[in-house]
This record gives sequence, structure tokens and C-alpha cells, in this order.
Amino acid sequence: MNKFIIQKEIARLIVLQRIELIDSKMKKIRKVFGRKFFSSFITKYFLNTALIGKKYFDVMEKEFFTLKNFIEIKDKNFLSIGGGVGGLELFINNKVDNSFFCFVEKNYVTKKVKYGWDEKNLEAYNNIELQKKFLLKNGMETSSFKIFDCDKDVLPENKFDVIISLLSLDYHYDFNIYIEYLKKVSHMETKIIFDTIRAEYFSKIFKNVEIIQSQDQTVHKSKRIVCSEFI
Repeated sequence: MNKFIIQKEIARLIVLQRIELIDSKMKKIRKVFGRKFFSSFITKYFLNTALIGKKYFDVMEKEFFTLKNFIEIKDKNFLSIGGGVGGLELFINNKVDNSFFCFVEKNYVTKKVKYGWDEKNLEAYNNIELQKKFLLKNGMETSSFKIFDCDKDVLPENKFDVIISLLSLDYHYDFNIYIEYLKKVSHMETKIIFDTIRAEYFSKIFKNVEIIQSQDQTVHKSKRIVCSEFI
């Protein structure tokens, strides 16, 4: 496989989550007409679904390579917070046999998409039903995952081997929103992987903090870190 299988409605959702996937012409249209018109009309009629499926696959493959060395065969239970439709988790699923994924997601799309820090965790760009369709269509078994609506469902409280939240936890949302929950669902060797604009801050929270990637050429500069063992 060198691309994901997606439908038009899923392609529109992916573009909201990963705006870098559209070309320069589409970006200009978005800038001129505004985000609301772009997401409600332009993406409905003018997106190249197959191309978005290919681009999204390539981006998720690159994301996977940044953290694959921190995922071991013994890691079976994964928690994904704000993972979008789950492209990265599909790569992990193909690497680790008998893995199980819990996704914690919002289940709505904010009318006016905003990018930046949201202390109250109100911004969202996902649809759980579309996420399920995407995962099943691209090879993940029904028995291998469960999706939780973080506003309505009781969140899972089992211990996870790996917790992943790329471009979400402490990137758009304050880490402290989830800190007590993360402590509850972690064991001594749990690896927590996420992006942050304040990597040095986490040496106060974890015994082990390792920077595995730096994004210095983007508008929102950040570092990807792997943390383990709460202090």
C-alpha cells in the first residue's frame, strides 16, 4: 500500500486537520474567501480525493518514522489523543501484532477553525463515524480499536504502553488538562509522545524526557518529545 483509501467526506476532514496537504492554489483560495467558505464549499467540490489520500499517507509515514524506534514489539496497548482519523495508528498497527488502540477524540468540527493555544480544549476538527470508516477501510479490525468521545464517554482507565498525541496535547491544548488522567493510565515504562513549544518544562514533570524531532521551519515552532515516569 502506498496511499490510503478515502472518500470525499473523509478527504475534507483530513484537509481541515492537515491544511498543509492542499496545494498553493487552494491555499490562496482559502486566504481570499476565508476558512468557513473554504471548508463548507471549496472542499466539497474541488478536492482531489485520491491525491489527498496519497499525501496523507506520505505525511503519516514520515510521522511514523520519527517515533518508530520508541515502539517495541512488547507494546500492545496504545492511547491516541487527538489523532485525527488515525493514519499514524494504522502504521503502528501494521508493525505491532495484536495491538489495541483507544482513541480519545472530539466529535465535531469548529465552524471557524482556529490554530493556536486553546486552554479550554474547545477547538475540534473530527467526526468519529468518519474516523471509524477510515480505519476499517484501511485494514484495522473492529476488534483492534475503540473510539471515545471525550465530551460524552467515560474514558478508558486501563494502563497503556504508549500514549501518542501529535500536534494536539500541549500544542493546541495545555498538557495540564490531561495530566491527572495520564498519571492514572500510565505505568512505570509508559512512553508518552507529543509535540510541545516548551520541551524544557517537562523535565519538572517526568524523570525521562528526550527530544526526538525539532520543527524550526514552520509557523508554529515545536519539538517532539518522548517522556516516561512521572515524578
